[in-house]
Amino acid sequence: MRNFFVALAACLASVFLLAAPAQAEKLRIALQKTGTLGWELAVAKAFGLDTEAKLNIDAAELASTDAGKIAIQGGGADIIISDWLWVARQRAQGAKLTFYPHSSAIGAVMTKDPAINSVKDLAGKKLGVAGGPLDKSWLMLKAYALKDGVDLDKTATVLYGAPPLIAEKALQGEIDAALEFWNFAADLEAQGFTRAVELTDVEKALGAKGDVVVTGYVFDEDFAAKNKDALARFFSMTKKAKELIATSDRAWGAVIAQRLGGKDAKTVDIYRKRYVAGAPKRSVAQEEADARTLYGALAALGGEKLVGPGKTLDPGTFYKDAKGKPR
Repeated sequence: MRNFFVALAACLASVFLLAAPAQAEKLRIALQKTGTLGWELAVAKAFGLDTEAKLNIDAAELASTDAGKIAIQGGGADIIISDWLWVARQRAQGAKLTFYPHSSAIGAVMTKDPAINSVKDLAGKKLGVAGGPLDKSWLMLKAYALKDGVDLDKTATVLYGAPPLIAEKALQGEIDAALEFWNFAADLEAQGFTRAVELTDVEKALGAKGDVVVTGYVFDEDFAAKNKDALARFFSMTKKAKELIATSDRAWGAVIAQRLGGKDAKTVDIYRKRYVAGAPKRSVAQEEADARTLYGALAALGGEKLVGPGKTLDPGTFYKDAKGKPR
């Protein structure tokens, strides 16, 4: 009888072990406090998507994207959000970071001047540019203008500044048009500004086949090799969160709208529209091909100051699995 109960106890223990849920794997995410990855993680938490994915998300909200870059380079985070151009530059300098698409949301040239309807109309105008002389959106706009015979450096009065400053200058009427990031462009759109030049159109004019991914999840190749399954579950989780943000008023109203602070209903609706439009809809291979095309245009204008020593987009910039296939 004693042997029987020992065997029974062993069997029950095995059953309980099989039934016990697998321990959630921890992922350390460093994200900008106002960024949209924070929206997705909040929705994932609220709807139990992190539990479903068996992930323990340790998210640190930072004041700037630069802080995230420092975190990933110093080993303080497993994943951050950044752009493929920065990843390509880091790889050209010896780092082994890689990139997986997150959003194609990009800004526009915003104006209240009815006479500005195209890039040609910027000649002779005062143009505010969010970022500096090497901002990739500005370089693409300049390349696009040159194709139409317009040298914006020579024909427009250009004012560089942080996105909030440029938006404020536009609202005060101190500049004729503003090249803004997508979220600041959304704010201006709600204030009656029109989108005179869409940067998605600029990308296509420079050779892209579709709306090109702008930001992505950035992580180290060694981390990816050791955590391939966890990464796949993370990407699946955030994709589901994006779909909820797009389709569920409960997800949008209860989680996202409140994160947008005191913005009015019109502005919040525009944010949702622009966010949903930026969800990646193409394969990673297609995104990589278009990024390679744009890289050439940016390298031609920005040179080594922008792209570093790399002359072409490094093949490892976009994340691939162990068999060399895009994820």
